[in-house]
Amino acid sequence: MTLKNYHDQAVYRQHCPVCIQPLKGCYCPHIQRFDPHISFVILIHPIEMRRRIATGRMSYLCLEHSYLISGQDYSDNELVNALICDPHRHCVILYPGPDSQNLSLMSEGQRTDLVPAGKKLTVFVIDGTWATAKKMMRESQNLKTLPQVCFSPTKPSSFRVRKQPADFCYSTIEAIHQTIEILGHSRGFKTSCRQHDNLLEVFDLMVERQLDYLRMSEQKNGAYNSRQERKRPVEKES
Repeated sequence: MTLKNYHDQAVYRQHCPVCIQPLKGCYCPHIQRFDPHISFVILIHPIEMRRRIATGRMSYLCLEHSYLISGQDYSDNELVNALICDPHRHCVILYPGPDSQNLSLMSEGQRTDLVPAGKKLTVFVIDGTWATAKKMMRESQNLKTLPQVCFSPTKPSSFRVRKQPADFCYSTIEAIHQTIEILGHSRGFKTSCRQHDNLLEVFDLMVERQLDYLRMSEQKNGAYNSRQERKRPVEKES
């Protein structure tokens, strides 16, 4: 069989056009979109955009009134600049650093006063590896003008299919969930209803599926290697 005939006969897995997962692993039916009363602007790096397990895309699909914008240097991005300059919005960026305000340490009154009356809280979130996130922040001059906020993680990340720099480094979807948990009540969102937990439910579903795929792959490769060992001819002693 020629290489051309092989490719002509090859069967490729179909993918969901929304979540980019293979149809067998599509998580769209498990999404329950909700309005957190906070507008999240997810700035996703092009490399992350191509990943099937990008949690920034997953967050965007769960959140009403959210944005997913691909790029690296957002200095001249028209949509980003329009959102920042919108007089009806109060924009901040979720980014740790020495000048970042820790939301976890604020009182409920301080969290309420964080946003001027009559304005929509808009939280920019960078979705990428820690290295690309630093580069995106460094190159995007408009993002540097935004007040920075952060929080103190309460438990280790559950992103077990990708290595994190440290246990308490959250994925994008976990960080957004925690931000809603902290700020939601001050913005009029009933955190007690636990609608925002759907973010973690979809995330955990995806993680478990990926772990299942890895386990199945290891089992198949292990069986293949065992067969190869059995077929290998025994060398005669000299």
